[in-house]
Amino acid sequence: MTHEPLVDGHGRLITDLRVSVTDLCNLRCHYCMVPDTVEWLPRDEILRHEEIVELVQVFVGLGVREIRLTGGEPLVRKGFVGLAGRIAGIPGIDDLSVTTNGVLLERDGPALIAAGIRRVNVSLDALSPERFAQVTGRDRLAQVLRGLEVLRDTPGRGRIKVNAVGLRGVTEPELPAFVALARAQPYQVRFIENMPLGANRSWTRDDVLTGEEIRGLIHAIAPLQPVEREAHATARVYRFADGRGEVGFINPVSEPFCDDCNRIRLTADGRLRTCLFSLHETDLRGPLRAGAGRDELAAIIRDAVWRKELKHRVGDPGFRQPARTMSRIGG
Repeated sequence: MTHEPLVDGHGRLITDLRVSVTDLCNLRCHYCMVPDTVEWLPRDEILRHEEIVELVQVFVGLGVREIRLTGGEPLVRKGFVGLAGRIAGIPGIDDLSVTTNGVLLERDGPALIAAGIRRVNVSLDALSPERFAQVTGRDRLAQVLRGLEVLRDTPGRGRIKVNAVGLRGVTEPELPAFVALARAQPYQVRFIENMPLGANRSWTRDDVLTGEEIRGLIHAIAPLQPVEREAHATARVYRFADGRGEVGFINPVSEPFCDDCNRIRLTADGRLRTCLFSLHETDLRGPLRAGAGRDELAAIIRDAVWRKELKHRVGDPGFRQPARTMSRIGG
């Protein structure tokens, strides 16, 4: 199956696909879900392993070259290592990565690298046990840190990125520890502005701890120097002036990077989302289970991508938060 490159109606070439394999999670981060009201997707609505592989093959046939496996928490999905290995074996994928909260990395990290995962993003919002438990609702920091160490020492692994959501009142006192981590370990520590994707729908722009604020606080601890931005990169990266370590800032609220966005998302229940903040989705599971072939699926995908949003409009007048929370969209 060969097709023309996958391009949206604004002329952007689409090469990056985020694939959520589950909405389940073993943490309860307060900015993502309301712990007492979590409802999981029915199991029969979740894409089966072979369906995920089939759809990824269609996307790769359309020119997608970068695949990131996400959740929920992807490592809680039964057979995830095997699924990652099947996807790694698809010809045409240049980069296969995973985003995880790290709780199960100690168990699965080496197996994931052996299966073909080359880059891992670990979500870690605090380095003190008390604040970690405050944010996640679980006492699992020690497990995450052990998992990072196991991954660090695994032969063949690529770049490890540690992602922290900027949370006012939580992030600021954690910055000295994050700076120490970025300077002592081969990790790129990145700070992500909090976005309106939580279940309690209480987000306001005034609550956002911006990347610029965090950068200024870090610069006061250890001076930073900017690194040239790579095309399509979500993060603005800085190295410490003495060369020991890097930090990054992902600023979708204060500094949107929509102009050269090359990303689309496949949810765990088989919906194509052309923007993290899409208000509309395209069903791929239904046609796939009804027997649609790859050419038919490719046509559906191409039509949806052509209508990809110009920008996410967070903070603009009239902005509407999508119905799905982050755990049901996939990072």
